[in-house]
Amino acid sequence: MKLYYSPGACSLSPHIALREAGIRFDLVKAALQTHTLADGSDYYQVTAKGQVPLLELDDGTRLSEGPAILQYIADHAPGCGLAPEAGTMERYRVQEWLNFVTSELHKGFSPLFNPKMPQEAKEIFAARLKDKFAWVDSKLEGSDYLMGKKFSIADCYLFTISNWAAGLGIDLGGFKNVEAYRARMAARPAVQDAMKAEGLLK
Repeated sequence: MKLYYSPGACSLSPHIALREAGIRFDLVKAALQTHTLADGSDYYQVTAKGQVPLLELDDGTRLSEGPAILQYIADHAPGCGLAPEAGTMERYRVQEWLNFVTSELHKGFSPLFNPKMPQEAKEIFAARLKDKFAWVDSKLEGSDYLMGKKFSIADCYLFTISNWAAGLGIDLGGFKNVEAYRARMAARPAVQDAMKAEGLLK
């Protein structure tokens, strides 16, 4: 199994999940600005989307889109409890969180990475993101993770996306539950191992 990734990008979330699940895999770094791999080959020849993450299975099948990859990982390591059983309300709650993170937070950050976006517009998007994080903060009250006391694939995704805030000038320090959650996540061995492997931690 191979995970195509770019350091610190949204591909960090399935990277964490793979380590949490104890699944053996190889990391393949993709430079998103040039769309090339370490050997100089064209990443577009691997995936027409040119984006990460991309999971390549041992039979050559490739799966894209972070939330889909996360659910695949959870379903292929059921003993790790990364997602509740399919068909249960708890499973739909995890999917609810994955959809919220991908649509409201992940895509909410996209304009802030665009150098052509006017500063005034960036401030509007940043304010919207803070409103979304305020809501997340309220949902984390009294909870260790998004699903209460139980860690799930949704946490891999939220932690990854929330990592972008500081570098883009969005202060999450006023959200005590989010801050405690991020510290809890950062202390997990799988998270530390994934970040070290991507060069994000020494």
